[in-house]
Amino acid sequence: MTSDRTSLLPSTLLIGDQRIGTASGGVLEHIHPASGKVQASLPLAGAAEIDQAVAAAQAALPIWRSWDPSERRRALIRLADLFRKHAEEISTIHSLETGMPFTQADWPTKWGIDWLEDAAGWADKLYGDTVPISSQGLFNYTSIEPFGVVATILTWNGSVGAFGMAAGPALAAGCTVVVKPSELSPFGPIRAAELALEAGFPPGVVNVVAGGPEAGEALVSHPGISKIAFTGGGPTAKRIAVSAAQNLTPSIFELGGKSASITFGDADLSAAVAHATFVSVHAGQQCTLGSRMFVHTSVFEEFNDRLASALEAMKVGLPFDEGSQMGPLINQAAMDRVHGLVDRARAYGEVRAGGTRLGGQLSDGYFFPPTLVSGVTNDSELARTEVFGPVLATIPFEDEDEAIAMANDSEFGLSGYIFSSDISRVHRVVPKLDTGNVGVNGAFVTAGPTLPFGGRKQSGYGKQGGLAGVMEFINTKTVTVKLGDPS
Repeated sequence: MTSDRTSLLPSTLLIGDQRIGTASGGVLEHIHPASGKVQASLPLAGAAEIDQAVAAAQAALPIWRSWDPSERRRALIRLADLFRKHAEEISTIHSLETGMPFTQADWPTKWGIDWLEDAAGWADKLYGDTVPISSQGLFNYTSIEPFGVVATILTWNGSVGAFGMAAGPALAAGCTVVVKPSELSPFGPIRAAELALEAGFPPGVVNVVAGGPEAGEALVSHPGISKIAFTGGGPTAKRIAVSAAQNLTPSIFELGGKSASITFGDADLSAAVAHATFVSVHAGQQCTLGSRMFVHTSVFEEFNDRLASALEAMKVGLPFDEGSQMGPLINQAAMDRVHGLVDRARAYGEVRAGGTRLGGQLSDGYFFPPTLVSGVTNDSELARTEVFGPVLATIPFEDEDEAIAMANDSEFGLSGYIFSSDISRVHRVVPKLDTGNVGVNGAFVTAGPTLPFGGRKQSGYGKQGGLAGVMEFINTKTVTVKLGDPS
């Protein structure tokens, strides 16, 4: 890999097969989270480029949907193969975008490959139904059609993985896409779109336009958009919903979480502690993280001791340094938010590990250590707020009903986790958790693209993954045929 890694970062937007080097939204100066310094620049789309991208996607739609489904399947597989061929390059882009340790940065790449290949498998297996002949002499059937042009607005944490997760199913369904990546990690999706052209996708099927709020508003309010798939925060989703309502544009929202992790007294504590240490992955910047940890009083102190030791042992470091286990937060705003939440939590909880921004050779970047605050209450700020950082909070409980009540006492409903050796208890608790996903005894939710994934309450609606995720981008048409009189 070249020593000048930043040369791998794309410098243009991609609309159709045109690389856009100058755009009406200005210029993004991208700051590397590990250094705090500008490492690359990129043009930002404005309303004009959004119009251009939607027009390109509309022009490509009849071409793409007319392809035999097996041809779409093969195109998606070719794209996945190109991701695999360029895996080291794509993973390097992830590290440059977000500061993620390079040794971990292959998971978004693999995630993107998995989602594209799974979507490819559905492309030629989507069928309508035949409805029995009615007593009125009518023959009825349904046909399936792609929704149209889909706006996919991506989260920043693992951009090529997010691309595969959002765009793959839409493309398999025969839709074309206008992808708006986050300004924090725009480079991976642009590279993915370049590879889509190399894989033989018609120009305009995949368009990537990085931009700020102006571009986002132009995209979600555009009358040429048939559906919106957004991953991000609740406040932004609510603004999108208001804009989309002007055209009655349906949406999928995969939003934040404050997931509860319940560790019962009979749990395998080693497994529960190991699961909690995944707070280090992407510096805790994950929507499914079980950061609100309910622990039975009989094992509460032991759990906190073991978890604090495990967190303190982690190596926080620069993304390309050997042995780095955790990288930085994404920007200064994230640092201010996380540090503020922990500082205020000192008034009602005990900081058992971490808690203060790191200095030394890491002082220029946005490095905050894995942090444990123990003994907080479920009504505290730290227990109510999605931190989106490497901060865990432990809360003691006495019995099963109390744990369930506290777990459900949240505006979020994305994920939940249970640790217990009593399988009867597990199956008793699972249906009582008001979440879209539950992991048991160390299993993470979103275990793969074959599983439907989505939230409840302020964690959004709609599904990604499995057949349910592909069908989000399908319109069903009912056809009724009057049969002739048999006489």
